[in-house]
Amino acid sequence: MGAACGPADGTMVAMVTVADCERVQSSWFRARAATLGGEVWTDDEVLWTDGPDGMNLMFPRALTAAGVRRGVDRARDLGRDIVGVWLSLEVDPAPLAEAGFERGWSPWWMTADLADVPVTRDPRVGLEQDSSDYEGEFASYREQLALTRQRPARAWYAAAHTPGHFAGRAWSYRDGDLAGVFDMEVWPEFQRTGLGTALLATVCAAAREAGAEHAVLNATPDGERLYRTCGFRRIGEGITWWHHLGNG
Repeated sequence: MGAACGPADGTMVAMVTVADCERVQSSWFRARAATLGGEVWTDDEVLWTDGPDGMNLMFPRALTAAGVRRGVDRARDLGRDIVGVWLSLEVDPAPLAEAGFERGWSPWWMTADLADVPVTRDPRVGLEQDSSDYEGEFASYREQLALTRQRPARAWYAAAHTPGHFAGRAWSYRDGDLAGVFDMEVWPEFQRTGLGTALLATVCAAAREAGAEHAVLNATPDGERLYRTCGFRRIGEGITWWHHLGNG
Protein backbone atom coordinates (compact mmCIF):
# COMPACT_ATOMS: atom_id res chain seq x y z
CA MET A 1 0.00 0.00 0.00
CA GLY A 2 1.02 3.60 -0.44
CA ALA A 3 0.90 6.33 2.20
CA ALA A 4 -0.51 9.83 2.47
CA CYS A 5 -0.63 12.54 5.11
CA GLY A 6 -3.66 12.58 7.35
CA PRO A 7 -6.01 15.51 6.81
CA ALA A 8 -5.55 17.11 10.22
CA ASP A 9 -2.31 16.26 11.98
CA GLY A 10 0.00 15.36 9.11
CA THR A 11 0.47 11.75 10.24
CA MET A 12 0.98 9.13 7.56
CA VAL A 13 -1.99 6.90 6.84
CA ALA A 14 -2.17 3.84 4.60
CA MET A 15 -3.55 4.40 1.12
CA VAL A 16 -4.88 1.44 -0.84
CA THR A 17 -3.84 1.44 -4.49
CA VAL A 18 -5.05 -0.25 -7.65
CA ALA A 19 -1.95 -2.46 -7.43
CA ASP A 20 -3.19 -3.65 -4.02
CA CYS A 21 -6.57 -4.52 -5.53
CA GLU A 22 -4.86 -6.48 -8.29
CA ARG A 23 -2.70 -8.33 -5.75
CA VAL A 24 -5.71 -9.42 -3.69
CA GLN A 25 -7.63 -10.49 -6.80
CA SER A 26 -4.65 -12.60 -7.90
CA SER A 27 -4.29 -14.10 -4.43
CA TRP A 28 -7.98 -15.09 -4.42
CA PHE A 29 -7.78 -16.81 -7.80
CA ARG A 30 -4.54 -18.53 -6.80
CA ALA A 31 -5.98 -19.79 -3.48
CA ARG A 32 -9.13 -21.12 -5.13
CA ALA A 33 -7.19 -22.97 -7.81
CA ALA A 34 -4.70 -24.44 -5.33
CA THR A 35 -7.37 -25.53 -2.83
CA LEU A 36 -9.89 -26.92 -5.28
CA GLY A 37 -7.72 -29.13 -7.45
CA GLY A 38 -6.70 -26.64 -10.11
CA GLU A 39 -3.30 -25.39 -11.20
CA VAL A 40 -1.19 -22.29 -10.63
CA TRP A 41 1.94 -21.58 -12.68
CA THR A 42 4.16 -18.82 -14.00
CA ASP A 43 5.38 -18.45 -17.54
CA ASP A 44 7.49 -15.56 -18.75
CA GLU A 45 7.19 -14.13 -15.20
CA VAL A 46 3.40 -13.88 -15.43
CA LEU A 47 0.85 -15.71 -13.28
CA TRP A 48 -1.71 -18.13 -14.70
CA THR A 49 -4.45 -19.85 -12.71
CA ASP A 50 -6.81 -22.63 -13.69
CA GLY A 51 -9.55 -23.21 -11.14
CA PRO A 52 -13.25 -22.62 -10.51
CA ASP A 53 -12.88 -19.20 -12.13
CA GLY A 54 -11.64 -20.85 -15.32
CA MET A 55 -8.22 -20.25 -16.82
CA ASN A 56 -6.95 -16.72 -16.28
CA LEU A 57 -3.82 -14.66 -16.80
CA MET A 58 -3.52 -12.32 -13.83
CA PHE A 59 -2.26 -8.75 -14.26
CA PRO A 60 0.91 -9.19 -16.30
CA ARG A 61 3.17 -6.14 -16.31
CA ALA A 62 3.98 -6.83 -19.95
CA LEU A 63 2.74 -9.23 -22.60
CA THR A 64 4.56 -11.15 -25.30
CA ALA A 65 2.92 -12.78 -28.29
CA ALA A 66 4.77 -16.04 -27.59
CA GLY A 67 3.68 -16.10 -23.95
CA VAL A 68 0.04 -15.48 -24.87
CA ARG A 69 0.14 -18.24 -27.50
CA ARG A 70 1.55 -20.72 -24.98
CA GLY A 71 -1.29 -19.91 -22.59
CA VAL A 72 -3.93 -20.39 -25.29
CA ASP A 73 -2.33 -23.68 -26.35
CA ARG A 74 -2.38 -24.93 -22.77
CA ALA A 75 -6.04 -23.98 -22.44
CA ARG A 76 -6.83 -26.02 -25.54
CA ASP A 77 -4.85 -28.97 -24.19
CA LEU A 78 -6.87 -28.76 -20.96
CA GLY A 79 -10.14 -28.60 -22.88
CA ARG A 80 -11.06 -25.11 -21.67
CA ASP A 81 -13.72 -23.14 -23.56
CA ILE A 82 -12.55 -19.70 -22.57
CA VAL A 83 -9.41 -17.91 -21.39
CA GLY A 84 -9.55 -14.67 -19.42
CA VAL A 85 -6.94 -11.98 -18.92
CA TRP A 86 -7.09 -9.37 -16.15
CA LEU A 87 -5.10 -6.34 -17.18
CA SER A 88 -3.99 -2.96 -15.93
CA LEU A 89 -4.83 -0.10 -18.23
CA GLU A 90 -1.13 0.74 -18.57
CA VAL A 91 -0.28 -2.58 -20.25
CA ASP A 92 -0.24 -2.78 -24.06
CA PRO A 93 -2.93 -5.33 -25.03
CA ALA A 94 -1.79 -5.71 -28.64
CA PRO A 95 -0.55 -9.32 -28.21
CA LEU A 96 -4.01 -10.27 -26.91
CA ALA A 97 -5.83 -8.81 -29.89
CA GLU A 98 -3.37 -10.52 -32.23
CA ALA A 99 -4.10 -13.87 -30.53
CA GLY A 100 -7.87 -13.53 -30.96
CA PHE A 101 -8.85 -12.10 -27.57
CA GLU A 102 -11.70 -9.60 -27.36
CA ARG A 103 -11.93 -6.66 -25.00
CA GLY A 104 -14.37 -7.32 -22.15
CA TRP A 105 -15.82 -5.58 -19.13
CA SER A 106 -13.94 -3.16 -16.88
CA PRO A 107 -13.55 -3.88 -13.16
CA TRP A 108 -14.07 -0.70 -11.14
CA TRP A 109 -11.67 -0.96 -8.22
CA MET A 110 -13.11 0.24 -4.92
CA THR A 111 -11.82 0.29 -1.34
CA ALA A 112 -13.01 1.09 2.16
CA ASP A 113 -11.56 1.25 5.63
CA LEU A 114 -13.23 -1.70 7.34
CA ALA A 115 -13.88 0.47 10.39
CA ASP A 116 -16.13 2.60 8.16
CA VAL A 117 -18.24 -0.25 6.77
CA PRO A 118 -21.55 -0.20 8.66
CA VAL A 119 -22.18 -3.08 11.04
CA THR A 120 -25.49 -4.68 10.07
CA ARG A 121 -26.91 -7.70 11.86
CA ASP A 122 -29.64 -9.29 9.82
CA PRO A 123 -31.14 -12.65 10.84
CA ARG A 124 -31.57 -13.50 7.17
CA VAL A 125 -27.78 -13.57 6.64
CA GLY A 126 -25.12 -15.71 8.27
CA LEU A 127 -21.65 -17.16 7.82
CA GLU A 128 -21.49 -20.78 6.65
CA GLN A 129 -18.76 -23.41 6.19
CA ASP A 130 -20.95 -25.84 4.28
CA SER A 131 -24.15 -25.49 2.31
CA SER A 132 -27.09 -27.50 1.04
CA ASP A 133 -28.18 -24.66 -1.24
CA TYR A 134 -26.39 -25.93 -4.36
CA GLU A 135 -27.98 -28.71 -6.37
CA GLY A 136 -28.10 -29.96 -9.93
CA GLU A 137 -25.83 -28.06 -12.29
CA PHE A 138 -24.65 -25.86 -9.42
CA ALA A 139 -23.77 -28.70 -7.03
CA SER A 140 -20.01 -28.28 -7.54
CA TYR A 141 -20.15 -24.78 -6.04
CA ARG A 142 -20.48 -26.40 -2.62
CA GLU A 143 -16.89 -27.66 -2.94
CA GLN A 144 -15.65 -24.07 -2.83
CA LEU A 145 -16.72 -23.77 0.80
CA ALA A 146 -13.66 -25.89 1.65
CA LEU A 147 -11.83 -22.55 1.63
CA THR A 148 -13.76 -21.48 4.73
CA ARG A 149 -12.59 -24.54 6.68
CA GLN A 150 -8.88 -23.90 6.29
CA ARG A 151 -6.90 -22.77 9.33
CA PRO A 152 -5.86 -20.16 10.04
CA ALA A 153 -9.05 -18.75 8.57
CA ARG A 154 -8.58 -16.55 5.51
CA ALA A 155 -11.90 -16.95 3.66
CA TRP A 156 -15.50 -16.38 4.77
CA TYR A 157 -18.74 -17.21 2.99
CA ALA A 158 -22.10 -15.66 3.87
CA ALA A 159 -25.49 -16.77 2.58
CA ALA A 160 -28.82 -14.98 2.60
CA HIS A 161 -32.10 -16.82 3.11
CA THR A 162 -35.68 -15.73 3.21
CA PRO A 163 -38.41 -18.19 4.27
CA GLY A 164 -38.04 -21.15 1.94
CA HIS A 165 -35.54 -19.47 -0.38
CA PHE A 166 -31.79 -19.11 -0.94
CA ALA A 167 -31.50 -15.44 -1.80
CA GLY A 168 -27.83 -14.53 -2.22
CA ARG A 169 -24.21 -14.94 -1.21
CA ALA A 170 -20.88 -13.17 -0.71
CA TRP A 171 -17.27 -14.00 0.11
CA SER A 172 -14.37 -12.22 1.73
CA TYR A 173 -10.74 -13.31 1.56
CA ARG A 174 -7.92 -11.91 3.67
CA ASP A 175 -4.49 -11.18 2.21
CA GLY A 176 -2.42 -9.48 4.91
CA ASP A 177 -4.18 -6.37 6.13
CA LEU A 178 -6.41 -6.29 3.04
CA ALA A 179 -9.61 -8.25 2.47
CA GLY A 180 -11.16 -8.78 -0.92
CA VAL A 181 -14.93 -9.04 -1.34
CA PHE A 182 -15.89 -11.49 -4.08
CA ASP A 183 -18.79 -13.17 -5.82
CA MET A 184 -21.37 -11.03 -4.07
CA GLU A 185 -24.81 -11.47 -5.55
CA VAL A 186 -28.44 -11.18 -4.53
CA TRP A 187 -30.84 -12.95 -6.86
CA PRO A 188 -33.04 -10.45 -8.75
CA GLU A 189 -36.32 -11.26 -6.98
CA PHE A 190 -34.72 -10.48 -3.59
CA GLN A 191 -32.89 -7.28 -4.51
CA ARG A 192 -33.63 -3.95 -2.83
CA THR A 193 -34.56 -5.68 0.42
CA GLY A 194 -31.39 -4.93 2.39
CA LEU A 195 -29.78 -8.30 1.75
CA GLY A 196 -26.87 -6.88 -0.26
CA THR A 197 -25.94 -4.53 2.56
CA ALA A 198 -26.23 -7.34 5.11
CA LEU A 199 -24.10 -9.74 3.06
CA LEU A 200 -21.40 -7.13 2.56
CA ALA A 201 -21.41 -6.18 6.24
CA THR A 202 -21.19 -9.82 7.34
CA VAL A 203 -18.16 -10.81 5.27
CA CYS A 204 -16.40 -7.50 5.99
CA ALA A 205 -16.93 -7.94 9.73
CA ALA A 206 -15.47 -11.44 9.62
CA ALA A 207 -12.34 -10.23 7.83
CA ARG A 208 -11.96 -7.29 10.20
CA GLU A 209 -12.18 -9.57 13.24
CA ALA A 210 -9.36 -11.63 11.72
CA GLY A 211 -7.11 -8.57 11.44
CA ALA A 212 -7.81 -7.01 8.05
CA GLU A 213 -7.95 -3.20 8.01
CA HIS A 214 -9.14 -2.36 4.51
CA ALA A 215 -11.50 -4.00 2.02
CA VAL A 216 -11.15 -3.99 -1.77
CA LEU A 217 -13.46 -5.17 -4.53
CA ASN A 218 -14.19 -4.81 -8.20
CA ALA A 219 -17.59 -3.36 -8.95
CA THR A 220 -19.84 -3.13 -11.94
CA PRO A 221 -21.92 -0.01 -12.55
CA ASP A 222 -24.95 -1.78 -11.07
CA GLY A 223 -23.14 -2.55 -7.82
CA GLU A 224 -21.23 0.68 -7.33
CA ARG A 225 -24.13 2.53 -5.72
CA LEU A 226 -24.53 -0.10 -2.98
CA TYR A 227 -20.82 -0.12 -2.23
CA ARG A 228 -20.67 3.66 -2.02
CA THR A 229 -23.47 3.71 0.56
CA CYS A 230 -21.42 1.24 2.62
CA GLY A 231 -18.27 3.38 2.72
CA PHE A 232 -16.42 2.28 -0.42
CA ARG A 233 -14.83 4.70 -2.86
CA ARG A 234 -13.66 4.12 -6.40
CA ILE A 235 -9.90 4.43 -6.93
CA GLY A 236 -9.42 3.24 -10.51
CA GLU A 237 -10.32 0.68 -13.09
CA GLY A 238 -8.86 -2.12 -15.15
CA ILE A 239 -9.87 -4.14 -18.18
CA THR A 240 -10.55 -7.77 -18.99
CA TRP A 241 -9.94 -9.63 -22.24
CA TRP A 242 -11.50 -12.95 -23.28
CA HIS A 243 -10.77 -15.65 -25.83
CA HIS A 244 -13.61 -18.10 -26.62
CA LEU A 245 -11.96 -21.28 -27.85
CA GLY A 246 -15.02 -23.35 -28.67
CA ASN A 247 -13.77 -26.55 -27.04
CA GLY A 248 -16.17 -29.17 -25.81
